[in-house]
Amino acid sequence: MKLNDVDAYRTTTEVAVISDLLDPRGKQILELGCGAAGATRTLATDLAAAHVVATEVDRIQLEKNLEITDLPNVTFRFGGAEAIEDADETYDAVFMFKSLHHVPTDLMAQGLGEIRRVLKPDGLAYFSEPVYWGPFNDLLRMFNDEREVREAAFAALTDAVGSGRFTLEAEVFFEVEDTYTSWEDFETRLLKVTHTVLDIDPARHEQIRQAFLRHLTPGGAYFLKPHRVDLLRKAA
Repeated sequence: MKLNDVDAYRTTTEVAVISDLLDPRGKQILELGCGAAGATRTLATDLAAAHVVATEVDRIQLEKNLEITDLPNVTFRFGGAEAIEDADETYDAVFMFKSLHHVPTDLMAQGLGEIRRVLKPDGLAYFSEPVYWGPFNDLLRMFNDEREVREAAFAALTDAVGSGRFTLEAEVFFEVEDTYTSWEDFETRLLKVTHTVLDIDPARHEQIRQAFLRHLTPGGAYFLKPHRVDLLRKAA
């Protein structure tokens, strides 16, 4: 397993990566750390999961998710990876999209143990994590340096495989295209989030704005965001 492999990237979408690696159709799915439910919607509709339980620890975002009315095969609820409120061997697959590194570092191993517990025999766990590399991360580190927690998440995954709790089925590196139409768009999506408290004084705020503006073109600020997917299978 590699934390990063700069020669292995391809530009694609998360949906394409999922479709290459596993088939959620008709399956019982758990998504941990669903955020604004974008990936939840993909799993439930485009990828045709039978049922998705989507958990979130940000109560403000959870309240917004609970107002969604057009996803009848999704159940939204409060909860984190370290304490999953389900019986053993409930799910065919578990997904974490950019959320493992948000689990408290000292609880990551416990969270992976919980994931293993609720997976059916031979079940799959899909972990998509942002890689700390490239121009977008140089900008991100100015207000939310996630290097240590991302490295801790990778270490937890490698330990879970090394201990024999999981086997590694695949590791994929890919870049996702993303464009911010304006500074206000960037600020709303990254600086005004409710899941993370950002202590940014006015001087630092202006430094971030100026750094962002150096990427801004008439068509917006375009970035390729690097990701790594580790697909693990529950070991017997």
